[in-house]
Order: sequence, then C-alpha cells, then structure tokens
Amino acid sequence: MRRLEMKIAGMTCDSCARGIAQRLVGEKGILQVDISYEQGSGVVLYDPTQIRADQIVAVVAQGGHYRVVNCEEEVVPQGKSEEIFDLIIIGGGSAAFAAAIHAEELGLRTLMVNDGLPIGGTCVNVGCVPSKFLVRAAESVWRATHSPFAGIHPRGVEVDFGALMQQGRELVAEMRQRKYLDVVRDFSGLTLVQGHAQFVDAHTIAVGHQHYRGHKLLIATGARPNVPDFEGLAHVNYHTSRTIFSLTQLPKTLTILGAGYVGLEMGQSFQRLGAHVRILAYTERVLRRLSPDISEELTRHLQAEGIELLPNFQPYKFESKDGLTRIHCRRPDGTNVVLEEPGTILVATGIRPNTDQLKLARIGVQLDSRGHIQVDSYLRTNLPHVYAAGDVATTPAYVYTAALEGKTAVHNAFSAEPQPINYEILPWVVFTDPQVAGVGIDERDAEVQGIPFEVRSLPLSEVPRSIAARDMRGFIKLIRHVETDRLLGARIVATEGGELVQQLSLAMRMGATVSELASGLCPYLTLSEGIKLAALTFGKDVRKLSCCAT
Repeated sequence: MRRLEMKIAGMTCDSCARGIAQRLVGEKGILQVDISYEQGSGVVLYDPTQIRADQIVAVVAQGGHYRVVNCEEEVVPQGKSEEIFDLIIIGGGSAAFAAAIHAEELGLRTLMVNDGLPIGGTCVNVGCVPSKFLVRAAESVWRATHSPFAGIHPRGVEVDFGALMQQGRELVAEMRQRKYLDVVRDFSGLTLVQGHAQFVDAHTIAVGHQHYRGHKLLIATGARPNVPDFEGLAHVNYHTSRTIFSLTQLPKTLTILGAGYVGLEMGQSFQRLGAHVRILAYTERVLRRLSPDISEELTRHLQAEGIELLPNFQPYKFESKDGLTRIHCRRPDGTNVVLEEPGTILVATGIRPNTDQLKLARIGVQLDSRGHIQVDSYLRTNLPHVYAAGDVATTPAYVYTAALEGKTAVHNAFSAEPQPINYEILPWVVFTDPQVAGVGIDERDAEVQGIPFEVRSLPLSEVPRSIAARDMRGFIKLIRHVETDRLLGARIVATEGGELVQQLSLAMRMGATVSELASGLCPYLTLSEGIKLAALTFGKDVRKLSCCAT
C-alpha cells in the first residue's frame, strides 16, 4: 500500500473537493481518499499493483479545472495502516458524544478516540453524577437530624457510608451505559477506539501504531484536577475529585485545599455525613470570583454547620509523621503555621486542560497561558479544520455548555451557515445548601463595562414561601439597566436557587424588563414568587405590601 499527498490548485469550494473524491473512489486500486478544499490538498491510499501515482494525478485533473502542483509518495510500512474519516473526535465525554450524535445525524463517517476516564468523561464518572448524588444523600442526613419546626424532634440517622458510596458507583455505571454507550450502540457511521491520541500532522493522529486521518477534527479531551506542586504533597494521603468517590470508609476528618465550588460542595456533604471538615481558602473568602455578599452569606451558613473555614491560608509543604499529615501554611501576616490532619486531604484547586500529551505543537494549535485551546465563537481553533469544545477549550467549563459546543462544532465544521456560541445569559449553579446561582452580569461587571445600573437585593425573610418553610437563608439580587429597564443579571442564594435561575435566564433571553417581572402572576407560597418581589423592590418597599399585593 502507498500513500500519495497532493497539493491541488483550482478548488473553489467544498463541492470541488467532494467531486474530486468521488471520481477517485470510483477508480480500481483506490483504497481511501481525503480531499480538503480548505487545505488545498489531498491524500490517497492506493494499491500500486492496480494504479500508479501519475494515473491518480490524471484523474484529479479530469475536466481541466484542477491540477496537482506538487505531490509526495511514500510506502506505508507493513503492519502500519491509515484510515480516513470525515470527522475525528478526540475525547469521550459530553462534548464528544454530543458531537458524535450530530455527526451521525449528518451521515458522517466518524472516529471517536477515548483515553483516561471511562466513556462519558468527567460528568458521569467523577463529576456531576457522583457529586450531586452525594450532595443529595448528605442533605437527607441533614434533614433527618435537623428541623426548624416546633414539635418536630428528629431522631437522627444511621449512615452506612460504604453502602452509600457503592450505590453511587452503581448509579455511575448505570448512567454511563444508558446515556452514553447505549446511545451510540447502533450508530452505523461511528467507530470507537480506546487509546491515547497524538497528532502526527494537521489531519492525522496516531493511536499506538495505527494512524487515522480526518477531514475535520474536534478536540474534546476535557480537563483533570489541578494538583499544585507543593513540597511533599505527592508523598501524603490525598484525594482529588477523581478519586474521592472511591472511598469506602468515612474519614473522621477531612482537610480540603481550595474554597471553590468543588471544595464547598464536597466539604458540606462530608460534614453532614459525619466527618469534621476544614477548608483552606487561598484567598480572603470562599467563591472569590463572586461578589462579597455571596461569600459572606454562604460562609455564615457553612460555619453554622460546623465547617472550619481558614481564609488566606497558603499551603507550601506537606509531610507525614506519627500517623498525621502536617500541612505547613503561610498566613497573610507572614507567619507560618502547621496544621495536623489525621484523616484525609482533598485537593480541590481547580482544573488543568488535557492538552499536554496531544503533541499540539506539531500542528501549531494555539493555547492560552493555562494550556486551554483558544477558540473563537464558532469553536474554531487557529487551524480552520480543527475545532475544540468542552473543558479543554477557552469556554465556560460546564457539562451543558460542553454538550452544546460539541454539537455546534460539528454543525459549523460541515455547514455553509455556521452558528456562533453566545454565553451572555448562561445560567450556573453551585450545589451547596443554600445553593448559589446566577445568570448574566453582576454589579461589578456593569460598573467595569460602564453600564448605568441599579441593584436590589431581597432577603428571603421577605418571601412568604421561605417564611412558611422556616428556611430564610439567602437572598435574591437583581441588576437592571437604568435606561432600558432590562434585566442585566441576577444572583441567588437560596434553597433550590438553581431552579429559580432558569426563570431569570429565560426572561433575559426574551428581553423581559424588570417591570414585566414585577407585574407577573406567581402562585402564592412558591419560591419563584421571590423573583416578583425582588423586581418590585426597584419601586416599592415590599415590607409594606400585603400578601400577593403588587
């Protein structure tokens, strides 16, 4: 078998490339064909006993519109083969599967190469599914041991941690099978390969000794936990979000490095299940990228549950001694302190994109300073035929955005009418209790952007549903454009705040004004009534309104 690479002049569109490919496929001895209009090139695998290179060049030139201006021929060594696909997807998570589903709908010949985590990627295996399972399980323990109602005396609960975690692992296996493997089982155009992919050239990847060539390529390799290079950390007992769900015994104590959403969700869950949790915040407050009122509100409730929060503690050295892990930290005043951890450490210090092993330097794909693949609003990299989606790209790192990006990338790669991604009204949730949710911009963003704005924050102590439920933790904050009355954004701290934020996201998508939110009808004693009340605060004092009054 031989491989012929050609530079082809005269192509003006993808239809030209398809026409050349169709003529070549019909020739005896042609094994595989890949013609790219964007690259002005073609690659043909052929049997030299049945057709020669000059004959292939002649077929390309039929009709007089195209000509081969340069070509290189090489023998494909025995034992080495190369398959050609319309689309190669590197990765096996949410972005990759959404891409594969849309590729099947388009009738494409698609290759998916998965490595690292099992099929399904972070979300189903070590992210959303097991973490929210644990959050809800811990919440049931909390409800069984605490009641805000007079005359209700909780009797406590017995936690079989091993059985709980086993049920979580069974859920992961079920979801991975139902929502991933079963979905693509009958796809006629999809080939699944397990192994590590590396780029050979701009159109070719190697998985072991096998080479695969793609007309278009989508990089959706996701990200992994970022483990800082602290002295001694590699030699002590620690977990990350990838390994914490493998625990079979509840640690008596748990120190968490990092006060982002992973650290807080896991910290509260393990505290409620019976561990004593300590969280080291590297900065002055938790969820430091959000406004201080959110951090302060959430901190108050986490501390009320017994979680120890240590702001501005900077770990720099770890050591094991006498059955303890000693954590050396620097404090803001320059002094050092040594913390002792007899149980387990959870490293929750962000994520790192999986780009370092792909050999991207060979093809010149541009990365940002943190190693994420730079993409435009169409998910394109600086190479027009290479796209990126999900946590590996410079886009928001959520499973639902990854899925949208995977589908959109395939559409844009094979459509004459590409669609941009717009995240201006992206809703998000932190699954603590109370939850933290948001959409759009906050008051700090509006100020930086020079937008005339007003902000109102309604405590849940003014929401009838919260009063009746005896759970008045949190607030609803709305940011409005002074001149247009349009909703610019919202932030919510509330039980099930994630359910409220979608209502606000839809309102922003439809261009609703704050006045329209204030004039809507809401069922009495629903949490969504809090949205109406928060909107009313721009013009009225809701404390002076009767129930349901506007």
